[in-house]
Amino acid sequence: MRHVYFLALKLLFERKRQTIVSFLGVGIGVSAFVVMSSLMLGFQSYFIQQVIDLEPHIRIKPKETLAERIKEKFSVILGLKPKEKEKILGWRDLMTKLEEHPEVVGLAPHLVSRGIVRYGIKEKPVNLIGIDPDREPRASIIERFLKYGNIQAIQNRRDGVILGILVARSLGIEEVGQKVLLVAPNGETLTLRVVDIFESGITNLDDTRVYLNINTLQAILGKEGQVNEIIIKLRDPEKAERVAKALSLTIDYEVESWQKAYRNFLSIFKIQNVITYMIVFAILLVSAFGIFNIIMMTVLEKKKDIAILMAMGYSRGDILLIFLFQGVIVGIIGAVLGSIIGYGLQEYLESVRLDVEGLIRTPGFVLYRSFSLYIYGAIFSILFSVLASLYPSYKASKLNPVDIFRSG
Repeated sequence: MRHVYFLALKLLFERKRQTIVSFLGVGIGVSAFVVMSSLMLGFQSYFIQQVIDLEPHIRIKPKETLAERIKEKFSVILGLKPKEKEKILGWRDLMTKLEEHPEVVGLAPHLVSRGIVRYGIKEKPVNLIGIDPDREPRASIIERFLKYGNIQAIQNRRDGVILGILVARSLGIEEVGQKVLLVAPNGETLTLRVVDIFESGITNLDDTRVYLNINTLQAILGKEGQVNEIIIKLRDPEKAERVAKALSLTIDYEVESWQKAYRNFLSIFKIQNVITYMIVFAILLVSAFGIFNIIMMTVLEKKKDIAILMAMGYSRGDILLIFLFQGVIVGIIGAVLGSIIGYGLQEYLESVRLDVEGLIRTPGFVLYRSFSLYIYGAIFSILFSVLASLYPSYKASKLNPVDIFRSG
């Protein structure tokens, strides 16, 4: 078989320029796959991990009818006062019952409302979340996202408030200790002191969320002892959808998993994946046509040589392998070249520092680094290269040496 490999290499590297172009074509396809997948999966993994860490795995809240949702939309459009969420009756007993579930590791009550925070002449509409500082760490890891990591600050100071970092920036607050005025939906006002800053990296949350003690929010809203949301933390966040469906059969409230709450973003990620892989497929397809062209031209130019090889005793299978092996060589060398380029680009992108602000905010590119990306890239490149060389190899093996010698 060594003579077969030797002939394959000899014929391939006779056309040096075209062969190098083929290597580069496959290499660019592999590097594009590695880098684009790394960027895409890095962004998606970061976003989902932040959501899982910060948001409840399951949220229980009063059910909203379609009419109520339409009315709420019109209230926002017309600037009318929105209707406050209904309360959860018997929430303490419900939490005691939920604690017995084998998948549940923590629960916490919330009182959620809208409001306006004022600082000087600036004001900002926000989502008010009243939390129990003792129970909250059991159901979320909010302390990880606090600048000073002290959630008990709103327990020690009932007039304390935690602002999202973009809320603080909008108001012009750069440090804790500043006093702000909270305007509740019922018109009541309360002066609060900023005790910490909340930063999750998810723009929508950092630009709207304000945390304060649940007792303080209950008092200003006139809803003593009431909650309108229970958050649940599970052992395995991936089971949230299944557990939520099971709980909805026994609880007369809306049970929402994090997958359902963020289904729009997850759908966008799926579309993003399809678009990315279509682009990579197109690049590899173009490189495959280049390989096809090189091997086909070699077959046409080397008809007499192929006839001589057959006359010397080479079988049609040997001829097929000679040209098929050329495609394999291009795929392997292209995969190695593409992996080197892809690794270099990953290293460069990881060193770049810039403020990326959109759906998420990071100091640079978030990359997914895994050797599996290089393996998949190599498999795709070799597969496309072999497929591109199949037809020319088949045509070469079907040549009739007698006809070639007769034609001169």
